[in-house]
Parts: sequence; C-alpha cells; structure tokens
Amino acid sequence: METNTDIFSDIIARNLGIDRRHVENVLGLIAEGCTIPFISRYRKERTGGMDEVQIAAIADMAGKLTEMAKRKETITKTISEQGKMTAELDKRISECWNAAELEDIYLPYKPKRRTKAQVARERGLEPLAAIISLQRESDIEAAARRFVRGEVKDTADALKGAQDIIAEGVSEDERTRSLVRNAFRREAVITSKAVKAKADSDEAAKYSDYFDFSEPLRRCPAHRLLAMRRGEAEGILRISISADDEESKQRIRKMFVKGTSRCSKLVADAVDDALKRLVKPAIETEFAAISKEQADDEAIRVFAMNLRQLLLAAPLGPKLVMGIDPGFRTGCKVVCLDAQGNLLHHEAIFPHPPANRRSEAETRVRDMVRQYRPEAIAIGNGTAGRETEAFIRSAGLSESIRIYTVSEDGASVYSASKVARDEFPDKDVTVRGAVSIGRRLMDPLAELVKIDPKSIGVGQYQHDVDQTKLKKSLDQTVESCVNSVGVNLNTASQHLLTYVSGLGPTLAHNIVDYRKAHGPFKSRAELMKVSRLGPAAFEQCAGFLRIPEAPNPLDNTAVHPESYRIVEKMAADAGCTVAELIASPERRKNIDIKHYVTQSVGMPTLTDIMNELDKPGRDPRGQAEEFEFDPNVTSIDNLAEGMELPGIVTNITNFGAFVDIGVHHDGLVHISQMADRYVSDPTEVVKLHEHVRVRVIEVDRKRERISLSMKGIRQK
Repeated sequence: METNTDIFSDIIARNLGIDRRHVENVLGLIAEGCTIPFISRYRKERTGGMDEVQIAAIADMAGKLTEMAKRKETITKTISEQGKMTAELDKRISECWNAAELEDIYLPYKPKRRTKAQVARERGLEPLAAIISLQRESDIEAAARRFVRGEVKDTADALKGAQDIIAEGVSEDERTRSLVRNAFRREAVITSKAVKAKADSDEAAKYSDYFDFSEPLRRCPAHRLLAMRRGEAEGILRISISADDEESKQRIRKMFVKGTSRCSKLVADAVDDALKRLVKPAIETEFAAISKEQADDEAIRVFAMNLRQLLLAAPLGPKLVMGIDPGFRTGCKVVCLDAQGNLLHHEAIFPHPPANRRSEAETRVRDMVRQYRPEAIAIGNGTAGRETEAFIRSAGLSESIRIYTVSEDGASVYSASKVARDEFPDKDVTVRGAVSIGRRLMDPLAELVKIDPKSIGVGQYQHDVDQTKLKKSLDQTVESCVNSVGVNLNTASQHLLTYVSGLGPTLAHNIVDYRKAHGPFKSRAELMKVSRLGPAAFEQCAGFLRIPEAPNPLDNTAVHPESYRIVEKMAADAGCTVAELIASPERRKNIDIKHYVTQSVGMPTLTDIMNELDKPGRDPRGQAEEFEFDPNVTSIDNLAEGMELPGIVTNITNFGAFVDIGVHHDGLVHISQMADRYVSDPTEVVKLHEHVRVRVIEVDRKRERISLSMKGIRQK
C-alpha cells in the first residue's frame, strides 16, 4: 500500500520535473532535521546537485500536500458521520490531490448556513423539486398545489422553493463548477471602478489610473493587481472579476434542461439563478483569491531577490570607519568605529542650517580623523545626506580616506530595537543609527540581519501580501545568504549566529556565552563543548562557521569536518601537510580526485572540496566601490530633460528599477527604457545597489516623479 510519502514523492517529482529518487532523499533529509543550506551544500550526492531554490520548492510542495492530506481526513470524517460515505466516494477523495476539485467533491456534503434551498426543504418541497427535475409532469401547477400547506402560501411559492432546491443542486454539481471555472481561466477580466464618494479625495489621486480600468486577469501583472487591491482595501476602488460565460451557460443548460415543457422552463430558470446567485460569485471569489495569491508570490519573489542582492552587497571589510548620520536641525551624528565595528567615540556636529557652525564642524572632523585614523567614511543617504557628503569632501581630509554613501533604510528601526538597546544600553537612538550606518559599510550582511527585512526598503506592497508567506521567504533568504558567505565564529554577533544552519536563538546565545567565558574558539570541534549543542546541531552548523586563526586551516574553509579525513588523505598521498596542500596549486593539480570516491562520497563533494582549497576563507561578495553623485544636482529643481547622471539602483520591480540620482526622490527607469533591446526581466540588466548612468526623460515636479532612461548610455 502506498504511503503519503510515496504519493507526495510522485506528485512533487511530476510537478517539478525532478527525479523521484532525489525527491525522496530530500524529503528524508528534511524529516531528519537537515536545513536547506546544509542539504544543498553537503548532500549533493543524495539530491543530484539540487540548489536551494529546488529544495525549498520540494519542501513547500510537501507542506501543501500535508495540509491537503489533513483536509481530506476532515472531509472523510464529516461525510462518514453523515452516513453518506460510499466506497466510490471514498476512492475519489483518496485519489484527489487538487484543492479545487477536492472542495467540489465535498460541497454537496459540506455543512451550510441556512440557505434558501434548506428553508425550502424544511417546508417539504424537496419531492416537488424532484418532480420538476424529471421534466415529465405535464401539469406542474396541479402537482405544486399538493404542496400548498403550512408555510407554503400558494403554487408560485411552492414552485419558487422547489427552484431554490434545484438551483443549489446545479451549483453543487462538479460539472457546473468545472465549466464556469474553465470559462474564468480563459476569459476572466478584472475591472476596477472608483467609489464616487471617494474619487475626489486627496488620498484617491494615486489610484486615478484605476478609476475606470479593465484588462484580462491573466495579463494583469502582480504590481498592478496589488495596487488595485490596496485601493479596494482603502475604500477608494471597487474591484470585480467576471467572464463572458454564455457558452458555459448554454452547456450547463443542456446538462439539466430536457425539452421545452413548463418544467423544463422552470429548470432553465433555476440554472440561470444558480449561475448568477451561487456559482459565479463563488468562482469570482476563488479567482480573486488565486490571483491575489499569485500576485503575492510574485511580489514576495521580487522582494526576496532584492533582499538577497542587498545582503550580499560587497563589504568594505574590517577597516577603521567613521559613520555619519546626517541631519539639519539636530546636526550630524558622527561615530568612530574600530575594525570590528566597536564604538570608539561619538559626537554631534552642526555644519548645516539653521546652526551653520561649519568651521567648528570641520575642525572637529579633522581632529577625529587625526585621533581615530579612519580608512573610510560612511554617510547616510537620508535627509541632509548630499549636503553632508559635500561638506566632508570639502573638509580638507586626506585623499586616501574613501567616502561612501550608505542606505539608511531601516536604520531608525534598528536604533529603537531590542538588539540595539542590548548592544548600546547607554546610548541614544541617534548614536545607534550612526553606528549602524558605519557597520553597514564594513559588512552589510552582519548588520542588516539585525533589522526586520520588511523595513529595509527593497520591496513593494510588503504590507499587502500574505505576511506568513513573506516572513518565511525572507527568513529563508537571510538564512541562505548568511550560510553562503559563512560566519566568523569568534566575531559574529548573536543575531548573525542565529541564522547559521542548525543553530537558532538559543544555541547562538550559548555560543556567545561560551566565547565570553572561555575566549575565542580554537577549533570547530570545540563547538561540542557549548551547552546543548549536540552532534546533530554540530553536523548542520560546522561547515558554515569559520575560524581564521585556527591551528587546523580547514577550520577556516567551507570543507565540512566530516570530510577532513579526505583532505588529510590527499595531503598524505602528496607527501605534505594539509596547510602545504592548501598553499600549493601545483600539488593540488596533481591530485586525481576520482581515487577518493567512495560509496558515501562522490564527485560533487570532492569537486567542492578542491574548489574550496583553491580559495580558503575567501569572501564571495567582492569589494565595496566608491560612488559620487553629480555635485551640480542636489534637488529635483536642478533636473532638466536630457541630463545624463550617475545613480545607484535602490529597488527593482517587475516593471523597472528605481535609481537614486541624489535629489531625495528616486527616479524610475521603466523596463521599456532599460536597454536598446527587449527586456523581459529588469534583473537581466541591473542589480541592487549597482552604480549606473541614466538620462532624465521627464520630470513631474508636482507629483515628484522622475522618469529616467538607460537606453543608448554606455555603462561601465
């Protein structure tokens, strides 16, 4: 007998086009408690080399199938308790793995609120409905008179009640729903109208494009659907989904109407009533939910992709850094950090209006540079960011000090968070914000993991999509990024360690406590001394943790401890130590890895080991680059059509990319303006935080909208 696991493996393999054996292995590894990063990196022989996206898709589909299996149990139990379960019905439920079809099967047995049909049954009209449905009675009025009693006032009342029963039967027929559903799939149109009472309000202006709008539902992109649904939620728009169902109506009539008798006319009217009152509203609701779910999934996908690019942005590395949180009235908060991001000094300077203490501010900055010797200065890109950058560049500092503009998105959220309070309990939010800006330059990943991803500013409609799905996707993205880069076991914060495969908050806290009590870890094996960190957690986390100064050089690589013996055997065969093998490309070139294949270790693992020995401990993110806005353009009033300007990509959507050109309002490069060729996906052309050159093609100062183009511009 097939188990659910066997069935799930078949369905997932078929739907995702993946070998069934590999699907089974992934499900088995997940059941054992293995994380997606671990499976992807260290179990390639069992997965056929699947990446994290494929493994996550298997896990997601298995979760949905598990939920459906629970739903089937509930349905089976409910029908059985009604005494209506048959062998055929049980078989159909057991074999059905389509959610819509399953609910269609269940609908006739589903407990309902008191419907018109239920009222008619209580009035004893079910036999009359059966007579009408047979369409053989020549004098149906005479037949109906037999049912005029009690609450049934007359024959018209009796016939109407019988039609209500017939209409409900038509609506619960699987064929009816299938035909209408197929019509919606082919022809559904989404329509948006303005709510007259709200159309002239200020808040309605941003939805003006949707005041009288319609398009085929299948062509409606995610961002447009979510915009309309937000307008609907705010009471400004009224949204409907409909389909030209004349063909399906005729086919459904043919299913239930036999001939042209008076009874046939009553059945035909009941069919029309069923379609208008029961079926179409239900299918519209179904398609509204499906389209919203698909739009959510697409918006979440784009958000996660942007977040990944942001988290994997090139770090400056462990350097002495000055961080500046700019401001006018409240001044600029300046912090000096050591190479590990520890706060050495902080103060406020007031170079801008209304204080205008520019000379004093220059003196203080030069004094701090002399005392703390920063190698780079990170300036937040918010209010007064451009002015502060200009001030710093004119302060007469050494040209060797590199100046960077850093995104402030989410810095205020971090400043007021428990994480920030725990780190700096005696500092105010302004100091914490400046520290965050400086640390973001040094290591964006280590700093940004402390902030709720929704507050980082790289998504659209994040408050409109399914919040559970969004959180799961973003958490998976953060976990994936942290583990793909690797984490320094001796310097990582508790928050960063939390995202390491197999750890979580408790073990991350215990690692930090152990570090405080015993000093830096000298080996990965020492992790086993951490409270509650057993063999299973060690297996999951060890390969993603790095110890740069460890006696065993493999502890600073992505080679998993379970594979150390392989590298040691390679070194012994080459007549050298592991350290000498890592240092010598010539020795590694002479190794034939096929000689080290075993039943449990295949070519994928051996290839990964050799690749890692080529670049032990290397950060895969590259190096941060300096950037400077056009010094002559500081506000939207300075812009003119045709200007060519440098900019930074701040957000990517399905319809284009937003670019910061230094005027406090990001411009939009529409997808049609991204290249001199057709572009189907903006990520083909740009990446988040990429430095680009753009041309101004339109400036709407009233709405503060800037349209940009990258066409015909040579990028570096």
